[in-house]
Amino acid sequence: MSVAAHHVAPTPGQDEADRPPAPVTPLRAAAARRPRVAVVGLGYVGLPTALALLEAGSDVIGIDTSARRRAAIARGAVDLLPADLDRLRRHTGTDRWVVTAFASALQQADVVLVCVPTPVDEHRVPDLSALRATCATVVAEARPGQLLVLTSTTYVGTTRDLLVVPLAERDLVAGRDVSVAFAPERIDPGNSDFPVERTPRVVGGATPQCLERAVRFLARTAPLVHRVSSCEAAEMAKLHENTFRAVNIAYVNEVADICDELGLDVTEVIDAAASKPYGFLPFRPGPGVGGHCVPCDPHYLLWQLRARRVQAPVVETAMRAVAARPGHVVRRVQEALAEARVLVVGVAYKPGVADLRESPALEVLGALSDRGVHVGFTDPLVDTVVLPGRTLHAEPEVHAWEWDLALVHTRHPGVDVAALLGGLATVDATFGAGRP
Repeated sequence: MSVAAHHVAPTPGQDEADRPPAPVTPLRAAAARRPRVAVVGLGYVGLPTALALLEAGSDVIGIDTSARRRAAIARGAVDLLPADLDRLRRHTGTDRWVVTAFASALQQADVVLVCVPTPVDEHRVPDLSALRATCATVVAEARPGQLLVLTSTTYVGTTRDLLVVPLAERDLVAGRDVSVAFAPERIDPGNSDFPVERTPRVVGGATPQCLERAVRFLARTAPLVHRVSSCEAAEMAKLHENTFRAVNIAYVNEVADICDELGLDVTEVIDAAASKPYGFLPFRPGPGVGGHCVPCDPHYLLWQLRARRVQAPVVETAMRAVAARPGHVVRRVQEALAEARVLVVGVAYKPGVADLRESPALEVLGALSDRGVHVGFTDPLVDTVVLPGRTLHAEPEVHAWEWDLALVHTRHPGVDVAALLGGLATVDATFGAGRP
């Protein structure tokens, strides 16, 4: 499926304008025009990525199998930064922005970005089902000249296993017929300081030619593109980023417990340490780790290492501590008041988002309920929490019940927790982080 390229050497002294034109291969033709981009998966990563590409001048096809998600995008009823919501409203209904469920639309694209989730299951084993299925579809629909970029966080070697090798089996060779690269997503939901266009990208290519084409494309929406030598190096870089965060979160939670034992204010201690201008990064303790990255990504690394019978004791210990943190919060509540009506303040996994994925609040609410505690919650961004065997709805009026205790789990911007709770007895699992 490749086009043969015959090199014609210029005559010595010949001007550039007099030389025969370079042969037009599928890759050269695709690289010469403004790319039409297909973004596969329009979740917390794919949708902001698509909007950034639209803003940069690309025509974008958004592909998502969920009818509910597509309908929410059409209505603008999605959890995005205000700037991205404005972009979505401006582009909805235009010819440059098409949202569909049909994989056949992939053939219309010059560039395909894979942005599907890579979660872990209840045993913290990587769930690659969505990624495998999506990559198989991308390979089946691929055509010569395309640039295929995997952005989903996963194990080292995924890009070769799920894209490069299956493409070669179709006689689409990376670097000859198609370009293949890995450029991990770095979306931080709710963080207006670092949207897509202000966040550097890391990219590794299946070949040097693949790398250069991916760099040129990604530079359209990134202030800096950092090259690495291979897809595998880029995959490991993303695992390192989030494993680093997980280890430090586990450590600072332990520091918080130590400070509590010694009668010290952990926030004061962290702020003092952070006054050092080098060699220290301040992390803040909390009720646990949620979202789509930190609680999941290190398990992709551990899973791969276990298959090779390689131990990573620091990472393993940290992830056990991360998993145990919500249970620690439950014990703190029980110590404060054994039998109570407990109000959980904020249930999203982080401030400023409506995302419940892997939120420690789910485990906290379930564990307290299982122990016979009457629990409720309030959160300006979340209406409903589904637990095994029951569904909780946000309290419409906090003071409608006589709560015995409040557990501060997530401090959303603009919410004055002290004013909300009045003089109610409180366990603050955030240790005051984000206090207005």
